Amino acid sequence: GGPLVAGLILLLILEVAFIIERLWSLKKAQGTGSMPEFLNNVRKKLRAQDVDGAIQLCSQQRGSAANVIRAGLERYQQARAEGSPREKIVSATQAAIQEANGLEVPLLERNLIGLSTIASIGTMVGLLGTTIGMIRAFAALGHTGAVDATKLAIGISEALVNTAGGLFVAILGIVMYNVFVTRVDNFSYMMDEASYEALQLLSSAASGPRK
Repeated sequence: GGPLVAGLILLLILEVAFIIERLWSLKKAQGTGSMPEFLNNVRKKLRAQDVDGAIQLCSQQRGSAANVIRAGLERYQQARAEGSPREKIVSATQAAIQEANGLEVPLLERNLIGLSTIASIGTMVGLLGTTIGMIRAFAALGHTGAVDATKLAIGISEALVNTAGGLFVAILGIVMYNVFVTRVDNFSYMMDEASYEALQLLSSAASGPRK
């Protein structure tokens, strides 16, 4: 396949490593147990104004959404303990949720740019290898006298191997990039919805009795 096949193999190894890392990270970001069940339980705790119970559920779930909600709940408790007015409690809770969300989202999107870059580079490296192989094939045809069938076959083989390798790296990278982007978008949307609902419930409870 020529010297560029080594580059394609290296890109493939990096690509597989990124894919495994993303699968593991997104699985970890979901936390333990069912996410809808967790959000429903947190909703019930907040409606009952049991903030401590909601924080405990977040600590047990240990996912990205749980981390964001827990940050808001802890800031909410701190603001209430300081005797802050309702507006300050709500703004402090919202700021904590936004700050935690800003820390979690980059973790969800990590290495996606690298995966997309490898998919693009794989196509270019494969095309370069194809071009080099075809140059060698035509060079074998251009010699005077009898055609060197061995060099001709080697050139064509190198071109086809590089084409197949580049396409494989590119297709795998593009497919997995789109899969991960879709999962991250859905997860981010769910986090935003859960955080917004938690903030609304805390805003309603801010003027109520302390739990």
